Amino acid sequence: MFNSPIAILGAGAWGSALATLAERNDNQVKIWSRRSASLLEEVVVGCDMIVSAVSISGVSTVAKQLQTVLSPQTIIVTATKGLEPLTARTPAQIWQDFLPNNPVVVLSGPNLAKEIQQGLPGATVVASANHKAASTVQQAFSSAQFRVYTNEDPLGVELGGTLKNVMAIAAGACDGLQLGTNAKAGLLTRGLAEIIRVGQHWGAKPETFYGLSGLGDLLATCNSHLSRNYQVGYHMAQGKTLSEALAMIEGTAEGVNTTRVLIQRAEQQNISVPVSYQVYRLIQGEVTPEAATRELMSRDAKSE
Repeated sequence: MFNSPIAILGAGAWGSALATLAERNDNQVKIWSRRSASLLEEVVVGCDMIVSAVSISGVSTVAKQLQTVLSPQTIIVTATKGLEPLTARTPAQIWQDFLPNNPVVVLSGPNLAKEIQQGLPGATVVASANHKAASTVQQAFSSAQFRVYTNEDPLGVELGGTLKNVMAIAAGACDGLQLGTNAKAGLLTRGLAEIIRVGQHWGAKPETFYGLSGLGDLLATCNSHLSRNYQVGYHMAQGKTLSEALAMIEGTAEGVNTTRVLIQRAEQQNISVPVSYQVYRLIQGEVTPEAATRELMSRDAKSE
C-alpha cells in the first residue's frame, strides 16, 4: 500500500470524495483549498503524492506556485476535468508544462462524488506514461468499494472525462424536454462518436473512449441529476437562462467553459462537432433547446 501522506488540492465535492477514498485505505490525508488557513507550500511538505481537484481556472496558478517546491519524485494526480480557456490545454498538460520532470497521472471515470461519499461501489481509471506512477496511484485508491484500473493513454482518459460534460448538457436538455428514451439513446451514441472524432484528432487512442473514462463517464454523467452539467441542460430546457441555471447548482459546471473552448478549436481545425455546436449555441443564447433539437434532426442524411 501507499503509505506517504497525500495532499488533496481542492475541498469541493470531488476533492472531498477523493480524500474519503484515500482515508479509507488508512492513508494520511492533508486537504488544501483557497480558503485554507495553511499555505499551499506548507500542506504539500512531506507528501509524495499531490492530488489536484481544483477547477480548471485555478490549475495554472496552483501548478506555478508548486513549480519550485516539489521534488521530481512527487507524483501529481490530476482529477480536474476541463480545458484551459486561452490555451485549450488539458489539466495534465498544464501540470506537465510547469513540472516537466514530475510523473503526472490522470484520474477519471464515472465517479459521482455524492455516491462515493456514501460508500457505494464504483470504478475509475488512472492513466500515465509512467506505469510505475499509475500503479502507485492505483494502490493508494483501490478498495473493496472502489476499483481502479490503469491505462497508458492519459490524453484519451482526460479528454473522455472532459468532453462528456458537453454531452451531459445536451442530455439534460433532452430529458428536460421529455424527448424520450429513443432520442436520448441516439443523442448519446452520436455524442460518443463525436468525442472519439475529437479525441483522435487531438492524438488520443479511439479505444480509450470505450472504457470507463469515456463511455462509462458518459453514461453516468448523462443519466444523473447529481451531475452539474446535466442540471444546466435540464434547467435550460425548463426555460431558465444559463445564468439562472448556473445559480441553481452547487459548484462549477465545467462543461460550459469546455463547450466554448471546444468549438473554437474545432472550427480552427475543421472538426465536425454538430452536437457540441448546438450546445454552444444554446449556452450562448442563440437558440432554444427545441430549435437545437430541430437543427440536429434535420441534418443531411449520411451513413453511420
